Amino acid sequence: MPSLPNNSLSISVVCYQSNRRELEQLIASILSCVAELRSEKPDCENLGSSRPEGNQFKNNGPDSALRSRSKKAEPAKGVSPQHIPVYLIDNSEVSALSLADFEDYQRQAGQLGVELSLLHGHGNLGYGAAHNLIINNLDTDFHLMLNPDVVLDKQFLAEGINYLIDHDDVALVVPMASHENRQRQFLCKRYPSVLTLFVRGFLPRHLHKPFTKRLASYEMRDLHDDQINKDIPIGSGCCMLSRSTVLKAVNGFDERYFLYFEDFDLSLRIRQQGRIAYLPTMKIIHGGGYAARKGFSHIGMFVRSAICFFSTHGWRWFKQ
Repeated sequence: MPSLPNNSLSISVVCYQSNRRELEQLIASILSCVAELRSEKPDCENLGSSRPEGNQFKNNGPDSALRSRSKKAEPAKGVSPQHIPVYLIDNSEVSALSLADFEDYQRQAGQLGVELSLLHGHGNLGYGAAHNLIINNLDTDFHLMLNPDVVLDKQFLAEGINYLIDHDDVALVVPMASHENRQRQFLCKRYPSVLTLFVRGFLPRHLHKPFTKRLASYEMRDLHDDQINKDIPIGSGCCMLSRSTVLKAVNGFDERYFLYFEDFDLSLRIRQQGRIAYLPTMKIIHGGGYAARKGFSHIGMFVRSAICFFSTHGWRWFKQ
């Protein structure tokens, strides 16, 4: 693998009434990734964003979060950055999170040059809009977008960043995911039909059998555990590692999507800038679930976002 001189990284995590233990696991996995990255690559101490010296942990209220929308960011210059910023963006109307909750990780973060910031007080903007608070002002080479219910394998960053460095035609890489019980998840998707989404999201599992082939095609179950695929139509927003220039070129997430399908829309627009690659050596454990299992409010958000998606990118009723 090549070394990573002067390539900068930033990370954003969007939370909403998130479980503290869940976030601790995520932060611990990020720090483990950075430790692995820096220990294995002699030039990796330069991996981060250009930040002044100072406290590694910052707690930003609503004003600083909203000011970031208008703050002008300079593009990455390839200078020798000092820190890797990790932004926890709390969309909870009343935030119960505090950086003091993660005090046990402060020393390790400081030693690794990881700077954790908490943005809160802006209310529930929606998943994509919250990520955009950071995307709109990126000054890094690579940006990682995460759900809070993700745990990264320690080789995650090394595998993903090195692959992007080696493959200029790739704009975004997505990981191989599994449940906590190690059962594989299928996060990559082909363009959906309305029928496929209805079957997958709303029909009881015992009625899925007649649609097995359809669902397997949609979920790209033909992807191999040991083969990279550079022709992924749609990646999952729970974990996306992208070139920052691409995210800014497409203006980040479309904020019409409050929740659901914002990653579908972003993926299709990113594919106009470059390829999306499935990288099975870049591994995560992911929680998550289906909208229909989360109550009627989530069903409503799912349907509204689906209508927005198909109205924008084209309706497909039956063919998968």
